[in-house]
Amino acid sequence: MCSILPLKEKKLMEVKLGELPSWILMRNFTPSGIVGAFQRGYDRYYNKYINVRKGSISGVNMVLAAYVVFSYCISYKELKHERRRKYH
Repeated sequence: MCSILPLKEKKLMEVKLGELPSWILMRNFTPSGIVGAFQRGYDRYYNKYINVRKGSISGVNMVLAAYVVFSYCISYKELKHERRRKYH
């Protein structure tokens, strides 16, 4: 039998679609709450991909791929302007 958790303590994957707006409003959006969320995310990433016994380069590759995509999105306006165009 599953225990009934308060909405605030549920994880995102456990929240039903109808409960999503109220669940989002219960989150901590103060600067310290946002910093804490990034810290928890970094800790999860580090423990899952970097701090392992038989590690590989996949954890570092994900960070590099995210950096490449992010920098492409930032410089897209300039790259779009410099495309080769047909002049006729």
